[in-house]
Amino acid sequence: MIRETYWEDLNITDEDIEALYNHLLETETPLTPEELAQALVIIRLEQEQQKLEHQRSGEANIYLPKEHYQEGQQLAFPALDWVHGEVIGVRPAHNPTMPPFDVIRVRFPNGSEREFAAGLEDHPLNEPPKLDADDPLHNPTAVFATYGAQIAQKIAKALAENEDFVRIAGKWFPRALLMEVNIGHLNLAEAVLDMAEGGPLPTAEIMKQIDLPADSPKLAEFSLDYALQEDERFDEVGPAGEVLWYLHRLEPEWVKQTPPFLRHKALDYDRAALTDDMLAAEAALGDELSPEAEAPVDTTKIELTLIYPHWRAGTLPLSVKTGTLFPTAYEAPRVRFTWVDAQTGKTFPGWVVRHGKYVYGLADWYKDKGLIPGSLITLAPGKKPGEVLIRAHTHRPQRDWVRSVLVGSDGQPVFAMLKQIVTAEFDERMVIAVPDPESLDDAGQQIARNRTPLETLVVSMLRELAKLTPQGHVHAASIYAAINTVRRCPPGPIFALLASRPWFIHVGDLYFRLDESAI
Repeated sequence: MIRETYWEDLNITDEDIEALYNHLLETETPLTPEELAQALVIIRLEQEQQKLEHQRSGEANIYLPKEHYQEGQQLAFPALDWVHGEVIGVRPAHNPTMPPFDVIRVRFPNGSEREFAAGLEDHPLNEPPKLDADDPLHNPTAVFATYGAQIAQKIAKALAENEDFVRIAGKWFPRALLMEVNIGHLNLAEAVLDMAEGGPLPTAEIMKQIDLPADSPKLAEFSLDYALQEDERFDEVGPAGEVLWYLHRLEPEWVKQTPPFLRHKALDYDRAALTDDMLAAEAALGDELSPEAEAPVDTTKIELTLIYPHWRAGTLPLSVKTGTLFPTAYEAPRVRFTWVDAQTGKTFPGWVVRHGKYVYGLADWYKDKGLIPGSLITLAPGKKPGEVLIRAHTHRPQRDWVRSVLVGSDGQPVFAMLKQIVTAEFDERMVIAVPDPESLDDAGQQIARNRTPLETLVVSMLRELAKLTPQGHVHAASIYAAINTVRRCPPGPIFALLASRPWFIHVGDLYFRLDESAI
């Protein structure tokens, strides 16, 4: 007798919260919203069964269309959420297409009146109500499979608004049951992590060394997790489902704050100006600052072209294109994982910085591989959870003519074709060798101080890059890569300018030339 929209319309009530509280008391184990949702489904079904049994044992008869009724009888209507009503009239029905039956008139407590069939043998409501375990709405497994995620979200929201519960790494527990963890325990935890060069260490490993007494190890572990979370010295850096602790002061500086090369100022622009080809190019570039698009279907291997800001910072973008490869977390803003060099098998630490939308830890790897902006990088899932394979398409060092950026006497970037030592494959459109990064950074800072408009930069970069090609045509991706040597900017605003200004002439396949006479 659960209505079709019962689970879809489910609201978490105070009674539900109390029932979940008691459930956590009984289990003495912190649970995720999904685990609590499974418990709540069972609790609700038990309540509905009890409600049904109570209604059956009540003074009112259950309304069944096949029965005959008299004035003054009290009836309960299961299909109307068990509302009671009194029969105030009985008359014969007049329907020549059906066998004879009666019509009863019923008055409800709110004063409303309705008519119902009586003495009608053939009617779907003639079966007495019961909770059928084969009905998907009554089966806990079927209910959770269909509505579990929705119910879990509602539970998480309700618990977040209730001060009686605390959350650690996506698991909830009553605050009143937490064990006391004093400052001495926390100081010992800091010392343990200090000896481990900051971490990361799981809670159980820390507990072994700080002598935290406990009758219930799980409760003690959760209590320590909560105490560490509330202390600014500690940072929870584990992926979803795993709790790992790190000393905040020993985290890399550019994990704690965004590297200067990746900082940007958002720009308003007309996305309607972008053509389908531009939108496709934007998605292929995988810039973390671009609006979210559909994630790639194949995430077993993702190829990226390294741009100057990420090369300089030792990072890669955490975008829709790459995000599925890297571990995430319920709450932690920073997640520790392991890079694996796909060619050598060497491992080294990496960090997912969720709020900054980048992954960190590649500066030394870029240097060892001899990569330059424009180099091609392939990412793939590791063999173990928390590992990401990274590959540079390296080859024997060779000297090659490569687009390079220098800084002129006026402090502005100048592009030229110069012979450079190249050790890896690169994207011809986006490659830019940088002989003197410090000077280029100074040029970028000067451009920022002068507040040079993006459009002025696009014009100057197109003019510079056009000198390096016989036709004077420059691809939109080349302009994006060049702009990012002196100003962090996603492709969208650049492409919008190329599409909307008359002095940028599109010559096909996202190649543009500059009409000097129109400027």
